[in-house]
Amino acid sequence: MRILILGGTTEAAGLVRLLAGRPDFDVTLSLAGRTAAPLALPARTRIGGFGGAEGLAAFLRDHGIAALVDATHPFAKVISRNAAVASREAGVPLLAVRRPAWAREPGDDWREVDSVADAVPALGEVPRRVFLTVGRLELAAFAAAPQHRYLVRTIEPVGDALPGLDVTAIEARGPFGAAEEEELMRRHGVEVLATKNSGGTATYGKIAAARALGLPVVIVRQPRLPEVAEVAEARDALAWLEAHRATDRGV
Repeated sequence: MRILILGGTTEAAGLVRLLAGRPDFDVTLSLAGRTAAPLALPARTRIGGFGGAEGLAAFLRDHGIAALVDATHPFAKVISRNAAVASREAGVPLLAVRRPAWAREPGDDWREVDSVADAVPALGEVPRRVFLTVGRLELAAFAAAPQHRYLVRTIEPVGDALPGLDVTAIEARGPFGAAEEEELMRRHGVEVLATKNSGGTATYGKIAAARALGLPVVIVRQPRLPEVAEVAEARDALAWLEAHRATDRGV
């Protein structure tokens, strides 16, 4: 059974590992190519886009893909929408692996916004030390708020995304625990956290740390995604794939 996994997340990596060594599944992992050194995983890997929904549908047909798994980041809304369209056009069943969003807990001081652009004014006019973890590609929006001092953490180098601003850059890949996040925030004098509601456990430590330190959090809500079959865990995705394989074989 040929499977295409749209990946780049912990859940995608987990599913690939669960499928490794299974001769009954032929897996291709697709990555967007935004990370120069992605984690090495035991699957055939392709890098780059498909050319929109039409290109993805053509790939599914041309490569005899029997099942499509969208295990991309919760904020990768374009590819998720393309996957839903391509699935219908190619007649290939689609499953989304979507981690639940973080929920506000007692002690959390959240300012929820709908986009990274909306997060910029939510930081306020008074200069503050901002811990910024929104991803490298959307950092440029914060150039509109040069009064703040930024502690920026990304996987890839920041480059010239925030020219002329007071920026301390950290290159690191999660997971990050709550204790180490609290120590980091204390050491750098962080006064506010600006992040996306990515869900999952790998980067939740910063949310727990902000709560423990009594810091406000400007947090971007997850975008609305297409309504498709979905699960939250890699093991549930494996069960779905096994069920579809059994159906295809007439078991």
